[in-house]
Amino acid sequence: MLEFELDSRRGSFHLQLSARFRAPWTVLYGHSGSGKSTLLRLLAGLDRGDVAPVRIVHDDRILADSATKIWLAPGRRRAALVTQQPALFPHRSVAANVGYGLPYLRPSERAKVIQANLELVGASHLVDRRPEDLSGGEAQRVALARALAPKPALLLLDEPFSALDGPAADALLERLQSWVDARAIQAVMATHEAADAFAIGAEVALLQEGRLVAQGHASHVLSGERTRILSRLDSASATTSSAAGQTQKSLQPERGSHSAGGISNPES
Repeated sequence: MLEFELDSRRGSFHLQLSARFRAPWTVLYGHSGSGKSTLLRLLAGLDRGDVAPVRIVHDDRILADSATKIWLAPGRRRAALVTQQPALFPHRSVAANVGYGLPYLRPSERAKVIQANLELVGASHLVDRRPEDLSGGEAQRVALARALAPKPALLLLDEPFSALDGPAADALLERLQSWVDARAIQAVMATHEAADAFAIGAEVALLQEGRLVAQGHASHVLSGERTRILSRLDSASATTSSAAGQTQKSLQPERGSHSAGGISNPES
């Protein structure tokens, strides 16, 4: 379980949250500027901002507590953050990037872990490449493999599949969910795509302007979004059908005439 109490200001933005995430997967849903990325960076320990008070506890382990002046460094939190920007080490190969957090393993064991995680994200064929030779989607796959390799206790995902097309992102998310669930790793994923929350059946935390305004199953918290999406799909389907009908009608020959060689001739 992840529980936290945060009160952070950065410029004019004020993040004020108190919540408990008990589900294996929690989706942070909200539009740009709602505080999703800020929350994830605070949980990971990468951003302190102007925080007071603060308390972050994961599985009964205190990660931060202003009352007792505890603030664990990112490397001691057993948390991994994957963002839209892969931030791979440009001077290292894909294999060296994925193995960066595994210095305690023998080379043979490290190689096995690297290969297994690259296979998980569909990037085993990229093992010897450099980041500069990767597409945006490939780099995001490698960044995810690097985060998973040390088997974190808490996985934080900030729209990590934004450079992948829909089917590829869906397939990767499905594999990732199975992998994470099998290892009892808690995951928190930020997205503005309601479909992601429905796809994995996650708990949803709805953020607006730095506040938690709703929390629960996607079918309840995002019922309005689901209705909006279905309405748009129905509208698009109707428009497509209408356009197809008009096209079919325009291709039909006029009654009382036939075409031969591209020239309309009257009937005899």
